[in-house]
Amino acid sequence: MKSRRQFFKLAGTGILAAGVSSIYSNASAAVPFYVDNSADTFTLGMAGFTFMNFTVEKTIEMMNRVGVKNLSLKDFNMPMNSTQEQINDVLARFKAGGINVYTVGVIYMKTQEAVDQAFEYAKMAGVKLIIGAPNYDLLPYVEKKIKAYDFRLAIHNHGPDNPLYPNATDIWDHIKDLDPRIGICIDIGHTTRDGQDPSVDIEKYKKRIYDIHIKDVTKAAKEGTTCEMGRGIINIPKVIATLRKIKYNGSCSLEFEKDMKDSLPGIAESIGYWKGVLACK
Repeated sequence: MKSRRQFFKLAGTGILAAGVSSIYSNASAAVPFYVDNSADTFTLGMAGFTFMNFTVEKTIEMMNRVGVKNLSLKDFNMPMNSTQEQINDVLARFKAGGINVYTVGVIYMKTQEAVDQAFEYAKMAGVKLIIGAPNYDLLPYVEKKIKAYDFRLAIHNHGPDNPLYPNATDIWDHIKDLDPRIGICIDIGHTTRDGQDPSVDIEKYKKRIYDIHIKDVTKAAKEGTTCEMGRGIINIPKVIATLRKIKYNGSCSLEFEKDMKDSLPGIAESIGYWKGVLACK
């Protein structure tokens, strides 16, 4: 029998009170029970876009407040035209604050020069994964850079707002015959807003998914917006079950796009909900 403390820890996440709503399947109303998630192969991170209004120091402070140590760094905190010295300074500040920069991006690439810059930027940052969105016509050139640098590129989907890579299927259709180091960063919020089931896409394209942006959204439509995880329509327990099923070994990084000048409460609630679901079965 689990302890009273564990029970109230789970109850505090809100997931004992009710099942999680979903547009794809009915969540169970049964009381979940505590499980050991130490065998999970995926990690928790933060997507840098979350911190577009904050300094490096504030980003470090907020991440430490919610206990997340892995960051996909956006160019707000480290501009694309930074020198090696400037990059070293930013990375040293994150490291001193206990934060691991595991990738950079999302980086948009509209020209060959932008592709060149993205790969050099990642090289100077010491990472071997880029989260990006190159124009379709640049993919053959990107493939050449992938082979030259031995990096991986995870292409980020942007839902119905952007005709460039609206969903994972579109990404797959454009990369399936390219070097396997070119893969997918699936954004489960944009996937849902595009009318797709993120759990289905995660399983379908599992061999080429190298990064995941996690969030919740209010509607499975273009007008859907980011909300605190657990308050929206995405079946987060199903997403986590799918990640466990495919033995996903990358990062799941929260990209929180609500109240972006006062986002810490929503970030904390979302991280707490994710961790609560991880602890239940």
